[in-house]
Amino acid sequence: MKDLRIVVTGGTIDKVHNTRSEGLAFAPDGSTHIPEMLRIGRCHFPVVELAMLKDSQDFDDADRAAVAKAIVRAPEPAVIVTHGTSTMGDTARFLSGRVGGKTVVLTGAMRPFSLYTSDGEFNLGGAVIAAQLLEAGVWGVMNGRVFPAAELNKNVEQGRFDA
Repeated sequence: MKDLRIVVTGGTIDKVHNTRSEGLAFAPDGSTHIPEMLRIGRCHFPVVELAMLKDSQDFDDADRAAVAKAIVRAPEPAVIVTHGTSTMGDTARFLSGRVGGKTVVLTGAMRPFSLYTSDGEFNLGGAVIAAQLLEAGVWGVMNGRVFPAAELNKNVEQGRFDA
C-alpha cells in the first residue's frame, strides 16, 4: 500500500453550525474534523496537513497553486485533498499535469460531518482506498464513484456527482 497524506482545504465536510449567523462556518478555533473522522474509522496511518479552511466558492487559482505546492512537497506518493464540492472539479482539472507522478484524490461532503448525517465519512473512506489503489493522476471520489479529473462534475439538481 502507498503511504498517504491528506491535505485539508476546507469545504462543507469541515463546517459547523454557527449559532450566531444560523449558517454554516468553519470552527472558530480553525480546527478540522478529518482526524476525528479517521479515528472513528480506525484509520490510523494517513498524515493530516491543514493547508487552509476555505469555502470552495471562494477558491481562486492562487489557492489551487498553494494546494498543488502542498501536494508536490509531500513525501507520500498518494495525496487526498478534502475540498468543497462547488468547485472540486475545477481544482481537479487545475491540478492535472501539476502534481508530478503522484496519485491525487479529491473528496468532500454535501453535508457537514458535524451534523451527523454527513456523507463525508463515506466519501473519505472511499478516497483513502482509492488513493492507495489508483494509478498516478488526479481523481475525485464522491458518492461511491471514482471520477478522472476531466469528468469530476457536481450535479446540482440531483445533489451528487455523476458521470
